[in-house]
Amino acid sequence: MATITLSIPDDLMTEMDISKEINWSEVAREAIRIKINQLRMLRAITSRSQLSQEDALELGKQINESLHQRYKDLGV
Repeated sequence: MATITLSIPDDLMTEMDISKEINWSEVAREAIRIKINQLRMLRAITSRSQLSQEDALELGKQINESLHQRYKDLGV
């Protein structure tokens, strides 16, 4: 098994030290697994996409504006 080293801010390490019963290595492994799966799905979707980069940026902008409005309407 490979090993990686992470740099963690002191305040985060202090919080982690409070919960010594947590296997923080497993938490990190699971977070990496989730991110890799998300990237695989994204690559699969984009490999079949016929959107240009400009189209994708415009779509992203529209989604962001829509979400902003939705949360604003909810008072969040």
